Amino acid sequence: MSEHKVDIVWNRESSDFALKNYNRSHAWDFGHGVEVQASAAAAYLGNEECPDPEQAFTASLASCHMLTFLAVASQKGYVINSYRDKAVGVLAKGEDGKMAMVEVKLSPEIDFGSEHKPTEEQLNQLHDLAHQHCFIANSVTTKVSVL
Repeated sequence: MSEHKVDIVWNRESSDFALKNYNRSHAWDFGHGVEVQASAAAAYLGNEECPDPEQAFTASLASCHMLTFLAVASQKGYVINSYRDKAVGVLAKGEDGKMAMVEVKLSPEIDFGSEHKPTEEQLNQLHDLAHQHCFIANSVTTKVSVL
C-alpha cells in the first residue's frame, strides 16, 4: 500500500464570485518543486493553455497503461526503444445521464528494438495484460480501448 499526495491550490482572482466570473485556474503541487498550472476545460470557462482534469485523467490512464506495458514487455523478453500514445479521453453523458469520462482511447505507437518482435496477436496480449494490471484502469469504470 502507498499514498500519492497532491496539493490543489486555488485562489479567487475576480472581484466577485459569480458563476461566469470567477477564475478556474489553479495549481497541482506534486511536491519536490513540481507544480503544474491547471484549469477547467475551455468549454467550462477555463484557460485553454492549461491542462484540465479531463486531460489529466486521460494522461493518468495512458501513462499507467504504458508503464505497465513496458514492465510486461520487459518480462516477456522484448526490447522497446520508444512508446508514444496520442490518447483521447471522451467526456459525454453516461448511462445515468450524468457527464463522465466514458472512454479513453489509447493509440500507442511502439518501436521494438530487437529482432524479437511480437506478432499482432502477441502485441494484443501484451496490451490485455497491461490493461489487467494497470492500477489506474483497475480503479475506474471508464471503458479503455487500445486502437
